[in-house]
Amino acid sequence: MSLKTFLLEDYYDKYEFSTPYLLSQSDCESMTVEALLAMVPGSREKFMESWLGYTEARGSLPLREKIAALYEKMGSEQILIHAGAEEAIFNFMQIFLNPGDHMIYMAPAYQSLYEVGISLKCEASPWQLQQGDGGWTLDMGELENLIQPNTKLIVINTPHNPTGYSLSTGELEAIISLARENNIFVFCDQVYKGLEWDDQPHPWLCDRYENSLSLGVMSKAYGLAGLRIGWIATQNAQVYEQMLKYKYYTTICSSGPSEFLSMVALEQGEAIIQRNLEIIQGNLAYAEGFFRKYDQYFLNNRPAAGPIGFHQLKIPGEINAFCQDLIQKKGVLLLPGDVYEVKGDYFRMGYGRKNFKESLDRLAAYLEEAFPGF
Repeated sequence: MSLKTFLLEDYYDKYEFSTPYLLSQSDCESMTVEALLAMVPGSREKFMESWLGYTEARGSLPLREKIAALYEKMGSEQILIHAGAEEAIFNFMQIFLNPGDHMIYMAPAYQSLYEVGISLKCEASPWQLQQGDGGWTLDMGELENLIQPNTKLIVINTPHNPTGYSLSTGELEAIISLARENNIFVFCDQVYKGLEWDDQPHPWLCDRYENSLSLGVMSKAYGLAGLRIGWIATQNAQVYEQMLKYKYYTTICSSGPSEFLSMVALEQGEAIIQRNLEIIQGNLAYAEGFFRKYDQYFLNNRPAAGPIGFHQLKIPGEINAFCQDLIQKKGVLLLPGDVYEVKGDYFRMGYGRKNFKESLDRLAAYLEEAFPGF
């Protein structure tokens, strides 16, 4: 097994904790342990009594029950806890894919969603989102054309990182129909579930398709990345058991205090997500004014859901040089699109943080100073 450098994580390793104004983050506003515990009376005292021994490899039953309550059909026995989303992605690919298998993945994509499969000597075909006049588009007919006799897996992500595209219920049903017809498993990354704002139903895929897996995490919609708690939900008992047994070789079990804090957060999950939606909506409204003022500099691909958008730079030059200069002169971090292996001077902007407006104002000041009269 040979994995290529994880371009996004490598970029963040260089800049995330040394750049003061983060304008590219994919998660939502976080909080302190104290603030989280204050949301549920009595939880602080219980937290101080947390046991620091091993936990169940599957995840504690109370945590799995709280997560299962998010779904229509899932029981606690169909929830498997992992160390964030990354471990779940890695472990699933290891137990499910074999050399010569073919997989299809929505692209651009978080690199591990396809790179782990490629490292296992699988064939991988991107189902490419396309730049449209009003934002990003996805051709359902292309997915059908990508299916081959050895296609074993379709990987989808909704709401999508980095474009903010959101698959409709109709699109999900079309994917399920194709997958069921061709006996293909579907891995659905839904770490931004709950951050949709179109008043349409957005089901967990695992509730709709028996041969699928839905990925969830405390990091993104809830903004609690430091807990390092993620999970998978699936009706496929064989996949579940294989992932459990593989987990014995990775983390074995999760942190007990993190599991407790995750339960506290899920008890107030609707309130936390609503707070984050309000932050995102306020930041999107502020950004509209920015993009109108600087429409000659950027193509504004307003996200349809989630806390991130994937915009295009129109200024002559190269996106990496632009981002580097912005860091050096204004301490503002954008994420260049080439970490997603996308050409065309795209960059990711994050809308989920409270200091978004201050960071965007610094970007505006940079534009005025670096490109006067452009």
